[in-house]
Amino acid sequence: MFNFVKQFHTQDDGAITVDWVVLTAAIIGLALAIIATIGAGAIDHSNSVGNRLTSQEILEY
Repeated sequence: MFNFVKQFHTQDDGAITVDWVVLTAAIIGLALAIIATIGAGAIDHSNSVGNRLTSQEILEY
């Protein structure tokens, strides 16, 4: 039993897979947070521009 625990402790097969999964999840989470922040600001700005354009009069010649 002690040999099993010793061998299990020294084996690192698959550890890099866990690192990549955690790193990828962190990058995706950061990207979603950035998209949500920029998206909210873009919607507010586009509504402001739309209201400004709606209030403009069109000149006829």
